Amino acid sequence: MNQELSSQHQTCPSQIFQRVGVVGAGAMGRGIAQIIAQVGIVTLLHDSDRKAALAAQASILSTWAMMQEKGRLSAQQRDKGQASLRLAETIEELADCDLIIEAIVERLDVKQALFRQLEGLVATTSVLASNTSSLSVAAMASCLKHPERVAGYHFFNPVPLMKIVEVVRAAKTDDKVVEALKALATTVGHRAVVCGDTPGFIVNHAGRGYGPESLRALGEAVAPVQVIDRILREQVQFEGQGFKLGPFELMDLTAIDVSHPVMESIYHQYYEEARYRPSVLTAQRLAAGLFGRKTGEGFYRYVDSKKQALSWPVIEVLSEEHQSLCSRVWIAPMVKAQPSWVLESLQQLIAEAGFTCESGSQASNEALMVLCPLGEDASSMAYRLGLDARRCVAIDCLFPFGWKQCSLRSLMATVATTRDSMLAANKLFSSDGATLALLGDSPGFITQRVIAMIVSIACDMAQQAVALPKDIDDAVRIGLGYPMGPLSMGDAIGPERMLAIMDGLYASTQEPRYRPSLWLRRRAQLGLSLRHETVSFS
Repeated sequence: MNQELSSQHQTCPSQIFQRVGVVGAGAMGRGIAQIIAQVGIVTLLHDSDRKAALAAQASILSTWAMMQEKGRLSAQQRDKGQASLRLAETIEELADCDLIIEAIVERLDVKQALFRQLEGLVATTSVLASNTSSLSVAAMASCLKHPERVAGYHFFNPVPLMKIVEVVRAAKTDDKVVEALKALATTVGHRAVVCGDTPGFIVNHAGRGYGPESLRALGEAVAPVQVIDRILREQVQFEGQGFKLGPFELMDLTAIDVSHPVMESIYHQYYEEARYRPSVLTAQRLAAGLFGRKTGEGFYRYVDSKKQALSWPVIEVLSEEHQSLCSRVWIAPMVKAQPSWVLESLQQLIAEAGFTCESGSQASNEALMVLCPLGEDASSMAYRLGLDARRCVAIDCLFPFGWKQCSLRSLMATVATTRDSMLAANKLFSSDGATLALLGDSPGFITQRVIAMIVSIACDMAQQAVALPKDIDDAVRIGLGYPMGPLSMGDAIGPERMLAIMDGLYASTQEPRYRPSLWLRRRAQLGLSLRHETVSFS
């Protein structure tokens, strides 16, 4: 970039850009203009539709008034914002801007045409940034004489509340442009994360784990949508929190006509990489016009925009004549990666429930056999250990599940488990009042396979140097609202445990999507954090 920009950055990073233009007065452009003008930087908002620009200006002014009433903005700050926000009647009025951010329709040809027009207007020192969420920044800049001045600047909706912005470095983007955009983000109170110009950038790329893997479980008839959603809201626990919305609730909210094309786009841009394969289930709903909340039906039905609850599958319980059916439980050998608290929690639960826990190397002929697989289905684990599959039931132990520790537990029967064994397991694992989710026999239950895919994709992103580990974690935590970043999730569960799940999933299915990332494998083997960066010796 130019000497002038470099000098300004060294002296006062927060004031590199004195005059900012925003093209496009939709929800994104309006939000971007609001946060920049609010800190006192002159902001010119332009839209080819003057009515849209006027409406955006009125909306911003109304928002500031409301913020002042609620004590979130002082009168002085409101006045500063109002003085800084201006409308540009024509595109030519942006000629004096040293930064222009486009937030127009998501079409490459339209964005290229705008950038060509802007390049003919502004100084050679001006920066051109795109709020694109899915297009190649390098492709946008390829039509310009000075592609080094172009970067991605991807905010999230609603911009004032989503305190994250992806600064996308294209092939020719100058480092000083990246630093200047990071400084501006800090000035407006946003966390800037720098990433490469790869499909989905950070957030939309990392998001390929949660929804798509849940769709895969649904497609395999592991559990219905309401069960999968509740498991991921309640059974998942990172620092006491699960996901705010289940994957199917989330897809209905964001709209399937938005989410499915994104899935297809990233899949094709990565040349059919198996990890990102879309689902026929969303394609079917898209074709049927079942987009979610906005059409009244998606994975759920909606009446007056309110979700209609689906009933919980009925769980059969022991009748009076079956109360003494089984009172003995034997715990099958666990894989090395299972932490000691899993066995301790299971033993305590068995005792508190009034069952007898057998301690021998083999189960008695009357005992219910409890399995704790990682990335393995119940039938395969029973076969591997040479157990009588008719008496085997598996419990998901990824998160704390002990006596009075949780409100929901997930169980799996083998394909041969008898009704009597299942009734005994239901009694045992619901004895403290917990709800049971009975899943179809499947590698990784729900929590294991979904969390493992979230972590694995993030590890692969770190391996590909899409972004730094800390930036991947922060971008996903803030941008997707996860309880913590994906690499931190892997650390919380344990890298060795995560690797065992991925190895189990891959061995069980032979699906390339489940091959463990080398980033995960190396750190698990060496006992390192998944956020550990490789030291550069160059």
